[in-house]
Amino acid sequence: MNLIEKATVLALEAHGTQMRKDAATPYIVHPIAVALILSRYGFSDAVVAAGLVHDVVEDTKVTLADITESLGVEVSALVAPVTHDSTLSWDEKKLAYIESVRGGSDDVKAIATADKIANAHSLLHAYTREGSLVWRHFNAGRDKKVWFEKSMLAMLQETWTHPLVNEYAQCVALIEELV
Repeated sequence: MNLIEKATVLALEAHGTQMRKDAATPYIVHPIAVALILSRYGFSDAVVAAGLVHDVVEDTKVTLADITESLGVEVSALVAPVTHDSTLSWDEKKLAYIESVRGGSDDVKAIATADKIANAHSLLHAYTREGSLVWRHFNAGRDKKVWFEKSMLAMLQETWTHPLVNEYAQCVALIEELV
């Protein structure tokens, strides 16, 4: 198997029967969406593979050492900066994430941005079904979710020039309009 195939198998096995916050969508749809966004913009196989497994460390029993063993040091080094520290409070976790991505390579920024775009698309789609009830899926609620997206976008606009940032900016503008 090539690197992307190995990452797909790891993501499928790790996420198993997990569901997204809406409880209606298999979780695996999200990392596949992230990988497709990265592929669409021509990122390397290592970046696409990292996109496929970007959530396994924070959401499953898979460790960074497991990723290194299965997919190599390069993929593991791309996943580490986009992995939330679950020992922190919500606010601290989000601030630490922003700073981790700020200090990361362009490839790290690409993974984080593709993740945010895929999440935004899911949120916008769920909003069409649930209206303002969609905010109940988020631990911090609407205002903090919007704050995080705007803060993440501001950091990306300061540190990285890429069409993904413009795509994310469009998503953030749409999220801001939701009530």
